[in-house]
Amino acid sequence: MSPTQPRLFLQSSPSFFSLQYSTSCMTENYGHTSASGNASSHSSSSLNSSLQDTEDDQTIARILAEEESLKNGNKLGKRLSHLNSIPHTPRVNGEIPDVNDATLDHERLAERLATYDLAELQIEGDGNCQFRALADQLFRNPDYHKHVRKKVVKQLKHFRKLYESYVPMKYRSYLKQMKKSGEWGDHLTLQAAADRFGAKICLITSFRDTCFIEINPRDGNPTRELWLSFWSEVHYNSLYASGDVPSRAPRKRHWLF
Repeated sequence: MSPTQPRLFLQSSPSFFSLQYSTSCMTENYGHTSASGNASSHSSSSLNSSLQDTEDDQTIARILAEEESLKNGNKLGKRLSHLNSIPHTPRVNGEIPDVNDATLDHERLAERLATYDLAELQIEGDGNCQFRALADQLFRNPDYHKHVRKKVVKQLKHFRKLYESYVPMKYRSYLKQMKKSGEWGDHLTLQAAADRFGAKICLITSFRDTCFIEINPRDGNPTRELWLSFWSEVHYNSLYASGDVPSRAPRKRHWLF
């Protein structure tokens, strides 16, 4: 999405929690005795151990979240296997609809979600909604959106020949823009995400002519399904079966979601 284009801003509730880590900042006094140096060394070792524990916690959290994600995707995939998708063509974002069209689109999307007994986890409308929704489906935590964006941009960069023809601008400029937090994801980043994470991305859309789009990885062998709602050219949310939307209540720190 070009920074010169008008944007429809969405209002949403603040993030359900924030993680805070506190570390002790130690200042070494070179006039102290060797005992002081030993204390500093011990504190540094403790800090490194704490950081390693945090990294281990994050790894465990992601593995557990991915397992839970597979269950949700498989459940929806089986229940909605009758839906027919139109062919997906990667593309950059189109024009944002005017207020009247956007309102009608939103109503159409809401009706479709009700028809298929689906519910949305409301994603913050800060320009990162596509990546937040993907992060929720992948890791059960929208706050991992920076990690998802980074992986997607790397995919676009390292496999340039697969994607460049879909970008109507200098490819390097496109990548530079897409690296920025707040830059809207598009249908090309969805394809790159499907390729990078080996996922079938399933969109329930507000388009008039189709309600469902599947985005498959290029190797044709998805290992998971990610379900998103797409309010066309405006916003993405993460989808669950009605009654299964997570509460997002804070848990023990090591879960990190």
